[in-house]
Amino acid sequence: MTRRRAKRAGKLFVKAILGGLAALLVLSMFAGCATKAPIADGKRIAVTRADELPRHSYAIDKTVLDLIRDDARFGKLVASVKADLEADHRAYDIRDATTLKDDYTTLRIIAMLDKDWDRALAYLAKVRELEDKPAIKLTAGLIPEAYIAARKADPALFEKTFRETLRRAIAALPYEEVDIRLKSVKGRMELFSENMLLGVVQESIEPAAQSGALSKELATSVIGIRYHIREILPIRAWIVEELGAAIAAHKVVKPDIWAARDVILDGRADLSPVRVAVWDTGSDPAVFPGRMFVNEKEVPDNGKDDDGNGFVDDVYGIAYTLKGDKTESILFEFVGDRDEVLKSKDDLKGFMDVTSAIDSPEADVIRRKMGALPKDEVKSFFENLGQYAIYAHGTHVAGIAAAGNPAIRIVVGRLTADHRMKPETPTLEDARKSAVEMRESVDYFRKAGVRVVNMSWGDSLRSVELALEQNNAGGTPEERKKLAREIFDISSKGLFEAMRDATDILFVTSAGNSNNDVAFDEFIPSSYDLPNLLTVGAVDQAGDETGFTSFGKEVDIYANGFEVDSFVPGGERMKMSGTSMSSPNVVNLAAKLLAVKPGLDVKSLREAILAGTDEREVSKGKVIRLMNPKKSFEHLGLSTDRPESAPAQEKKKQ
Repeated sequence: MTRRRAKRAGKLFVKAILGGLAALLVLSMFAGCATKAPIADGKRIAVTRADELPRHSYAIDKTVLDLIRDDARFGKLVASVKADLEADHRAYDIRDATTLKDDYTTLRIIAMLDKDWDRALAYLAKVRELEDKPAIKLTAGLIPEAYIAARKADPALFEKTFRETLRRAIAALPYEEVDIRLKSVKGRMELFSENMLLGVVQESIEPAAQSGALSKELATSVIGIRYHIREILPIRAWIVEELGAAIAAHKVVKPDIWAARDVILDGRADLSPVRVAVWDTGSDPAVFPGRMFVNEKEVPDNGKDDDGNGFVDDVYGIAYTLKGDKTESILFEFVGDRDEVLKSKDDLKGFMDVTSAIDSPEADVIRRKMGALPKDEVKSFFENLGQYAIYAHGTHVAGIAAAGNPAIRIVVGRLTADHRMKPETPTLEDARKSAVEMRESVDYFRKAGVRVVNMSWGDSLRSVELALEQNNAGGTPEERKKLAREIFDISSKGLFEAMRDATDILFVTSAGNSNNDVAFDEFIPSSYDLPNLLTVGAVDQAGDETGFTSFGKEVDIYANGFEVDSFVPGGERMKMSGTSMSSPNVVNLAAKLLAVKPGLDVKSLREAILAGTDEREVSKGKVIRLMNPKKSFEHLGLSTDRPESAPAQEKKKQ
């Protein structure tokens, strides 16, 4: 994650926590701008990567806020987007289900705006057919279908028809399979407001429109936002009430499979210290006494590079600023006093509780706060929320990696993320600095004796191109596409080569939280094919695939990434969800195996982790591998027993 590695990272770090809302705002569709390729020999042109998708550009003669309010201008935009999408699907064989689902969703929204109900239902059916995650497949289109049924009925009975249709549809579902999904939809609905949506437009889309045009990604976002303002917000209360009633009637408690699989090393005498790098937004050393790597050659806080390794005061590890410069602060610096930190922490907890349908005082506060949020305060609210998410992220990840392992020694590798709604402009210079940062960080890990590195972050070509557009940089759409590729490739090459050459380190990375194919979108590092890399997807406490987890053949293993409890700076605890949380669960296993059997090489360690997995069919023909620490230990012939406590041993003697 960097927004130029560090900067683009910030976006994805925050998305790990706030990704559900981003999806709700329809801000995660594929970008577009300008050229049409001819149909070759009457056949459609195959598209196997996001970069091969055609680019489209849409002229904006006023502000985006004006466009949303102006029926005539908005109608022209809708007509242009519709024509381009339909033409693309005639000309191109797009071999990515996520892209197709996004396109069909936009076309479904357009059909509903046009009151072409049958066409809207046909696009809904296409989306369902492409979906392979059971909970999403079962719930896809429930609200639009109820809306369409109500619009087709007597206008005087609109509310009655809508609510009854939605109620029947929910009642027909296998509730245990859709519980989490329905709770998520309800929570996100509760956070909706017109001011919040318009504030997102004002801060994230309006800057790009100053160039006089919008890409397909931003244009489809505008269409989705107006649709939600005009059609969904007026019936939001009904949706929340119907979902709330269903949730209240079904107290689903999913089994937790992870405790029985875990291996706890506390109290064992056969352990060797193992150094693990948490390459993240920084970790709070005070939270992990006795479990931090300590560079004995460095004198703390004297402002000097005592050991001559190029880093000043690297007692617990190293750190880089947003600009890619070295710094001594190994924990992301929250701008604000202690009261502001605590307030932002409560806001984040409330936000996550609402989206998980958890009743809490923090959830009540955040509902009221977001419901009354003025448009001009959306930016400060989300940026403060994002700042705390980034501040807490690295410590939370480190806590998961260290749980139950007194032999771990955490080496901090801090990269800095950007929490702003409008990121800085990516540049070639930034990319070159990023590549140096990647190489220097991995080199430091090797020299420090690190055996495993956790990377709960990612980057993509799309994010570079979008950041250029948001800053009116890069020239024409085709020039911007070319520049984005140059910037991305420099950063990616630096990271890939650093990881490739560190053959004595096992790298573990999160797959991503965009419910997308990591290879098609060129997500890095999760799409890399390296023998010393494991890519981790997220399942919930019962081992069911989460709705947000990214996927693809590059995803090697799945671990718990749903409401995972861990530390935040200062030593308090909080539950967070995301593949950012599933990745350090695999690192936790790797570090425990090395603590008991330090002679394992990377190949043997990786094989042991995968050999212990359990296969689970999550949908027809789709099988994933669930992490199972006990089986991995048993595969190597290692004991998983915990030593009895002294009182228990004494009692046995008596």
